[in-house]
Amino acid sequence: MSSPTQRIQDIIAPTLESLGYVVVRLQLQGDRHTTLQIMAERSDRKAMDIEDCAKVSRAVSPLLDVDDPIEEAYSLEVSSPGVDRPLVRAEDFDRFAGFEAKVEMNYLIDGRKRFTGRLVGLVDGNVQILVDGVAQDLPFEDIVKAKLVLTDDLLAAASKEQGL
Repeated sequence: MSSPTQRIQDIIAPTLESLGYVVVRLQLQGDRHTTLQIMAERSDRKAMDIEDCAKVSRAVSPLLDVDDPIEEAYSLEVSSPGVDRPLVRAEDFDRFAGFEAKVEMNYLIDGRKRFTGRLVGLVDGNVQILVDGVAQDLPFEDIVKAKLVLTDDLLAAASKEQGL
């Protein structure tokens, strides 16, 4: 049986892809009131604006109303990943190779769970990151969370990509 977020992903991804968007991450949050957070980006990698978020929201709302994958009442929140984005898909680690990232594992590796360093990319199913100049291999499937670190290099690359 698939998780609720996987079911939601299966429902909305084809429609969003047809509109030129990619789902970056889905999260169901909240104890008293549930929020479905959809983090999406444009397929052309241009910056997401408010209209893009509204377009995504308008596209997924009727899909979720029909299929009704969330039993309780919920709020829908659509956002872009931002510059210091989470890294969730395997391809994210290759796409952002060369940039600084924070990675948290679900178990200790060499006495630690958290690693900060420059991404090398995905190598044989492992995320390789340079920590203090030493390559560290982190099994992709055991990463709890990872995100880019906001640095001058990242800001410059984002500016260049956006044509700013």
